[in-house]
Amino acid sequence: MASEFPKDIGQPPVGGGGMIGRVQRLMLKPKDEWPAIDAEPMTVQGILMGWVAPLAAIGPVAHLIQGQVFPMNFFGVTWRPPLIGSIVTAILAWALTIGLTYVWALIIDALAPSFGGTKNPISALKVAAFSATAGWIAAVLGILPALGIIGSLIGLYNIYLFWIGGPMLMKVPQDKAVGFVVVSIIVGVVAMVVAGIVAIAIGGAMFAMTPNAFGPGGGGTISVGGTTLDTGKLTDAATKMEAASKSMEASIKGGDGAVKAVDPGALQNLLPASISGWNRTSVENQGGGAAGIGGSNARAEFQSGDQNFSLSVTDTGVLGNIATLGGAINASSNKQTTTGYEKSEMQGGNMVSEKWDNQSKSGSYSVLVASRFAVEASGSAPSIDTLKSAVAAVDLGQLQSMAK
Repeated sequence: MASEFPKDIGQPPVGGGGMIGRVQRLMLKPKDEWPAIDAEPMTVQGILMGWVAPLAAIGPVAHLIQGQVFPMNFFGVTWRPPLIGSIVTAILAWALTIGLTYVWALIIDALAPSFGGTKNPISALKVAAFSATAGWIAAVLGILPALGIIGSLIGLYNIYLFWIGGPMLMKVPQDKAVGFVVVSIIVGVVAMVVAGIVAIAIGGAMFAMTPNAFGPGGGGTISVGGTTLDTGKLTDAATKMEAASKSMEASIKGGDGAVKAVDPGALQNLLPASISGWNRTSVENQGGGAAGIGGSNARAEFQSGDQNFSLSVTDTGVLGNIATLGGAINASSNKQTTTGYEKSEMQGGNMVSEKWDNQSKSGSYSVLVASRFAVEASGSAPSIDTLKSAVAAVDLGQLQSMAK
């Protein structure tokens, strides 16, 4: 694959004061420190293991400590998350952060030429890794619940670090620097938010483990309440995540295996013109993308009396591939409330989620087809069956074919 990151080994020299000195200089004098970072010879493994790995661990460890030392209180009831589940969650969050830093570097490297810059995978990884420093350091404040918001605000300094270092290291001309920074951040955030949603959903299931969760065969389950996932399928999940990463890289670079979003008009054609007992009051579609990462959506509104719901079909493009992780480990959940329920599970290879409130007579029902197309009905209706019927009115088989 073209422009792959080299696999050489080494630790990045961090100058006087070691890592602490570099952190101080980046935070206090970034305009002076970025040129030094640019000039230093570094390697992929050196950056990821020598810089990203230790700093990215701060947040997960802080959250782990916070959960054990400052348990949550609900109406006088104190709850402390189980230690083993919390440790597993922290490890997964740490590993995901390292992986997302690498993915963002791919995005930066792919975008640079579009703004007059130069492709340089090592420089791109430097930008991704060092510009995230403020957020990683500030995450230590997460140990104290009351200071968590302050840590988040300090983390915004990452944008300033990227603003200074990104164009410099990627050799983007000053007149195009603003566009490069804005597009890089937007595309990067979109990709990471999608991955983060999946991570949160999976991490939420890591509070309690069955005794044989990590037995000799690597099988077992992790569960809390009605939420379970199959730990024996973690290897399969890793394989699928690797494939998703390659697909994203291909889409960004425009090579073989690139995923192109379906025309929004084609998605609109899948929406039914009518549903028994319901009048379609409006229909619309839209689409867009940047640097090979795009999506499209079609949406219709239906009404019957004083009740109404929307039916939409969304092509998440290459970003939807990240959702394969949830399916790979058979993630599922089932939550009962005083007036309804929420649940999600794999059905026929597709992730299905539904939510219903008997009191308000409203909810949602969605199916993620081929880890790419999301079909959802959401709003008020006589029962969840109405929303299910609306989703069934969309030809899911045709969507499956579009994904190939």
